Amino acid sequence: MSVLTRDEAQLRAQFLDVHRYTIALDLTTGEDTFDSRTVIRFTARAAGDTFVEVKPAALRSVTLDGRTLDPAGLDGNRLALTGLDAGEHELRIEADMRYSRTGEGMHRFTDPTDGETYVYTQLFMEDVQRVFAAFDQPDLKAVFELTVTAPEDWTVLGNGIAEPADGTDGQERSGARRWTIAPTPPISTYLVAVAAGPWHSVRTEHAGLPFGLHCRRSLAPHLDADADEILDITRACYDRYHEKFKEPYPFDSYDQAFVPEFNAGAMENPGLITFRDEFIYRSAVTDTERQTRAMVIAHEMAHMWFGDLVTLTWWDDIWLNESFAEYMGYQTLTEATRFTDTWVDFAIGRKPWGYEADQRPSTHPVAPDPAAVPDTASALLNFDGISYAKGASALRQLVAWLGEKDFLAGINIHFARHKFANATLADFIDSLAQATDRDVHAWAAQWLRTTGVDTLTPVIGGSETGWTLDVVRDGSRPHRIAVGTYDADAADPDRLVARDLIELDLPLTGEPPVRPGRRPALVLLNDGDLTYAKVRLDAASWKTALRSLSGLPDPLTRAVIWNAARDMVRDGELAPAAYLDAARAHLPYETDLALVQGVLAFAAGQITDRYLSPADRPAGLAALTEICRDLMRRTEDGSHPGLRLTAVRHRIDAAGQPDTLQDWLGSGSVPGGPELDPELRWRILTRLAVLGAIGNTTIDAELDRDPSATGQEGAAHCRAALPDPAAKADAWARLFGSDDLSNYLFTATAKGFWQPEQAELVEEYIARFYPDATALADRRGPVIAEAAGRYAFPAHAVDEESLRLGQNHLATAPMIPALHRRLTDQLDDLRRALKVRQA
Repeated sequence: MSVLTRDEAQLRAQFLDVHRYTIALDLTTGEDTFDSRTVIRFTARAAGDTFVEVKPAALRSVTLDGRTLDPAGLDGNRLALTGLDAGEHELRIEADMRYSRTGEGMHRFTDPTDGETYVYTQLFMEDVQRVFAAFDQPDLKAVFELTVTAPEDWTVLGNGIAEPADGTDGQERSGARRWTIAPTPPISTYLVAVAAGPWHSVRTEHAGLPFGLHCRRSLAPHLDADADEILDITRACYDRYHEKFKEPYPFDSYDQAFVPEFNAGAMENPGLITFRDEFIYRSAVTDTERQTRAMVIAHEMAHMWFGDLVTLTWWDDIWLNESFAEYMGYQTLTEATRFTDTWVDFAIGRKPWGYEADQRPSTHPVAPDPAAVPDTASALLNFDGISYAKGASALRQLVAWLGEKDFLAGINIHFARHKFANATLADFIDSLAQATDRDVHAWAAQWLRTTGVDTLTPVIGGSETGWTLDVVRDGSRPHRIAVGTYDADAADPDRLVARDLIELDLPLTGEPPVRPGRRPALVLLNDGDLTYAKVRLDAASWKTALRSLSGLPDPLTRAVIWNAARDMVRDGELAPAAYLDAARAHLPYETDLALVQGVLAFAAGQITDRYLSPADRPAGLAALTEICRDLMRRTEDGSHPGLRLTAVRHRIDAAGQPDTLQDWLGSGSVPGGPELDPELRWRILTRLAVLGAIGNTTIDAELDRDPSATGQEGAAHCRAALPDPAAKADAWARLFGSDDLSNYLFTATAKGFWQPEQAELVEEYIARFYPDATALADRRGPVIAEAAGRYAFPAHAVDEESLRLGQNHLATAPMIPALHRRLTDQLDDLRRALKVRQA
């Protein structure tokens, strides 16, 4: 299949003006394919040739201006349209389209709980071509008018209000019903959305618009339990955005559908946002996890303006969509909801994603040069921590430097200039420049067009009567930062009290001023986390932090220090065991749930599983177990259920012996709580499988108890984790020898396969991974390639031979870009892990 190049898109946008799509989908034609009929009305600005894209199972007919074209003219995904005269044209295409099991195009899912079937679209980048024919590029916006024929007991959702036919027009068939979706305003092809099935729905109205929540029927009680919370968040964000933005919400309804086997967190389809249905919680979750769901709701709503109302011209500006929505999601949640500490979670849980991506060889500017994104295949690679976390961090720094009033004024200028149209980085910066006297063009060049992470290091001098602060900047960006200064509390030496907050613009000029008094016990650069940079602490401040980190008053301050420690470990400047010692000393006293989750996630996922040698790993797991025991003892009174749940989860994952877990499973509860819900039961069973304490009989029995989709994934995870040669061979065959696994079952199986405790058992598969993953990616495409590179990679094998195998394959074997990028990143992480061990 051909990918669309930027040059081709520019030429086609100059040649065509696309007015309207009239699309009829029939979802009643079988389990494998559906019927797609498309009429495209467009104008050619001059005489010439072009092409339309479609990826059918069978192309039945093509008619251009009443003239029949040969369907055999389809070349891959392109159908040539030659000899066009200047003026208006009508193209009609009828095709059979194939349902997807990988979350691309029209995904079809049958719920194992009740046998009900659901379908939904995910049309991002090039996947609209899997559903209907289109001039598929973001700057050829058009009006979309859809009808959908579905089983009569289904509900159809779309970008606009969907209404079922009354059955009097003669087009109804027995057992089927036709739905009409209100025409959209001009939107891009990738934003069209349909979701159909026997949805359970909760409907209301707000600000004169219909609002709806939708999920599978088997999840109905779980949605009903959280519907008030989800709708409260939705209403609060909607109202807050209308205070920030002058342009009103531009669509006729606001539906949020929680759909199965969704690849992303959510998708900003206008009027019909699709979310992964893991956000409908079947089991207990922490308040930070609820905050994450709320942030995604706020993030996607921001896209209704930035992304949908105003859309990128080409995919080099995808950061404009994602960075803006990421920043607005966290900020608006803080302003409008009960989640007032969202930036703590961003700092400890989200921002490291950007830092890590920005230090790999695959790094790229937040706003890459257009020449660096020559086609859609390369564009897909930029959906990473740089476009999201680093971009949002850069915007947060921009607001700190520019001021929120001028920032929002520039945003509103941008919306007014480009509504229902497309825009570029240059357009965005020009809009900001209209609202301020500051040189935002220079700021953009320094922040958005450069790569890498600056490192800021304090240099502190002075005497008993005065002290000085200088900052060494390893990097090139300007920074506006706050510097926190802290002294020991006279009443409690393990606690720290704030002295002064110093605001600095970096780089500094001239001699640093002498500040009165003795130097503070702790001097912290980037206190408040307003910039994007690694920070270091001077020796005296680091000593204070090790003693009193949990005694700092602000969780965001603590997050900056934990991130500094994380960076020092990754850079080989702090021993992994020392990080665990700090966690052992301070996490039992930590009150912020996001910080506990973030620190434990790094300690478990990176330090014990990768940075510690196999000989040191048991001691690392023991340290994690002790931390979790301390947290569980502290939360026995029920005062911190989220902290307790986090501790229980990590204690399960760190267990070196099966006895305690078997006791919990047998009693159905952790002593003192919580009771074991499906998530905890499958978590325990996974760890018992790794330890060889259960077999297929136990897994099958649990699947009988929980036959849901999540149960199917839990069982696949457990089976792949069994320390048995036959189980490993079967899992490998399912992953790489068959194309039957859905995206979620593939991921669950891959997550179970590699276990540090089973290194000798799976050693033979390390060399097999590279050619098998390459062949799989060629067959199944970028979504499964990404899953294979992310979850099926032998990350536990931190040794020179594993690195050599990967590097040789990467250098010599052709592979699709999605897999090449993922392997490049994995091998760089492996190289870093080796250096950490050697350091």
